[in-house]
Amino acid sequence: MAPVGGNRARSSGHPAPSAAYDCDVYELEFTVEPFVEGAPGPHVQAAVDAAGAAGADVEFGPFGSTCRASAADVPGIVAAVTGAALAHGATHVHLHVAAVEAS
Repeated sequence: MAPVGGNRARSSGHPAPSAAYDCDVYELEFTVEPFVEGAPGPHVQAAVDAAGAAGADVEFGPFGSTCRASAADVPGIVAAVTGAALAHGATHVHLHVAAVEAS
């Protein structure tokens, strides 16, 4: 089932966003494994550093890292996090992206 507003392709080949999903800010949460509390490996630090280099202000936590980003920045941050983590030995990368409701 296509989202409300259709599934029109943009010149990039990606579906056009639907008005039903428009949002200005998204929260990204990611966990990179293997993870050892108190001693994150280079794959964890590389993912956090990559998100920061992509423009995100990352909050590093014991159960994962979180940042907020604009809709335009989300794809680049997701690519940076996964690419850096896997390139530095991650076995799993868990990502969750959610729209942040306007307050």
